[in-house]
Parts: sequence; structure tokens; C-alpha cells
Amino acid sequence: METITLREVGLRDGLQAEDRVLSTDEKLELLRALAPTGLTRLEVTSFVHPKAIPQLADAEAFLARAEKPAGQIWSALVPNERGAARAAQAPVIDEWTFFLSASEAHNQANVRMSVEDSLQAAAQVAAAAQVANRAISGVVATSFVCPYAGPTPVEDVVRVARRLYGLGYHRLLLGDTIGAASPSMVRRLVQALQDALPEAELGLHFHNTRGQAPANALAGAGEGVRLFDGSIGGMGGCPYAPGATGNVATEDLCWLFEAEGYATALDLKALAGAARSAERLVGRRLSGSVMRTFEEGTACGD
Repeated sequence: METITLREVGLRDGLQAEDRVLSTDEKLELLRALAPTGLTRLEVTSFVHPKAIPQLADAEAFLARAEKPAGQIWSALVPNERGAARAAQAPVIDEWTFFLSASEAHNQANVRMSVEDSLQAAAQVAAAAQVANRAISGVVATSFVCPYAGPTPVEDVVRVARRLYGLGYHRLLLGDTIGAASPSMVRRLVQALQDALPEAELGLHFHNTRGQAPANALAGAGEGVRLFDGSIGGMGGCPYAPGATGNVATEDLCWLFEAEGYATALDLKALAGAARSAERLVGRRLSGSVMRTFEEGTACGD
């Protein structure tokens, strides 16, 4: 049985898009709710400037109090040299994640830099990570469609991925930032990157704006991808991508992959419980579906 790894990004990508800013205590409560799920990879915070992402301004305070279960790998978003200096002081963080967009228009809107300038920042972060002895991974946003420029040419994604790989980012996640990908687009891009960078570890990061994230995830798995991002309950979005809804729910991906014969080594009931905790903490109804089946006593994953 093939194993799928789900990387939980709710504590970072989820919370940064919520209107309600959770306190450090509330974030720690959500972290504790995730502890019994079996998740081994979590993106837990960001070292972006607090003025840019006020929802995660307490990164150091949160990490100082967070208890890390044995066997978990924690990552954090590190956008530049200044963020790298902060991340280097957080020994609990195992992996630094750098992101940029394959679309020039989205990169300018998102980080106010050209793609080339972002690649220069990626080189600086990679160098700092080597000094700090930390692993690195790269996320390529708008790998499928840009909210400003339309469909992203495959060759643009491949070009950015090649540059990141050459800098040492051997784990590359492809982001469907506005949830506009289709299964055929996923297959085409994954195949192109497997041809261009056969040694890279590819992952996929889907938003469920048009309800296609589950189908897209299965398409990626069918091409051999074994790493997928999910956000508990479906929290998240992108403030620079108009109309983008939350990431695909971690518990929904878990149910889907298990139903299709993949192993995830996750506790679906615990994931549903964590999703309900997330919903209560952010104070709004989240988009996850599987959590509802547990509420209604019809848990199809049992």
C-alpha cells in the first residue's frame, strides 16, 4: 500500500487568512488538538514581518511555549534574510519554507518584488539555512492559474522550480493559489517537472475554491506525488488572490486517500475533532466536509 504524507498548514497558512487574530494561548490550544492526529509534518508559524501578517506576529512567543510531540517535523515560512535571522533563533523549527510565485503579476502583488528578486532572496535564505543546519523547501504559488494574468505557462513554473532546485530546495510544493486547477492541468505540470527535475520531491498545495481540490489531489497521486498540504477544517486563503477560499481540509484529504487505498497513518476521528476545535477558535463555519459526518454520527471513515 502506497503511503501519502499530509503536511498540516493550518497554524500558518490557515490562521494568516482569518479575520480573527487568535491569541498565543488559542494557537497553543489548536496545536494540542492536532497532537493526537498522527500528523508528522506541520507548518506552525511564519517569520514574515508582523506588520505584513499580524495574525502571526507572536511567532517567537508561540514557539517558546509550544510542546512538540516526538516524531513531528515543524516548518515555518522564512521570506528573507531578516526572517532567516529570526528563524535561526528557533531551534524547534526543523525546516524553513520559502515561497514565491511563478507569475510575475502575482509575485508583485504578493511580496512587491519581481520573480528574479524573489529568487535572489531564496538564495539568501538557502545560504542562511545551511549555516543554521536547517532543511529547506520551496513553494511555487500560482503554479496553475494567476488571478491577474490567467493560466500560468508550464514553462514558467519549470523555470522557477529549476532555479529553486539549484539553490538546494529539493522539496518543491506547487500551489494552486486560487483553486483554479483541473486534474489535466495537474497531470501535465507534474509530468513536466518530473521530466525536468527527476530527483526533486514534489508536493501539491490545493485550494478548494471551485470544489476541484479532491479530484486534483487524486490526479497528483496518480502521477506519483506523495506529499500534500492540507489545512485543518479548510482554514486559509490568500489575501492577494481575490475570491480564493480556504485550503483543502486535511481531514477531507485523509478520508479521500484512505478510501482510495492509500495509507496516511492518521487518525481521522482525531482530525475531525481538531477541525471542530479550529472552527470554534476562529469563530466561523469552516468548509471541511468530513468533520460534519462525525458531528452527525455518519463518519464514513470508520
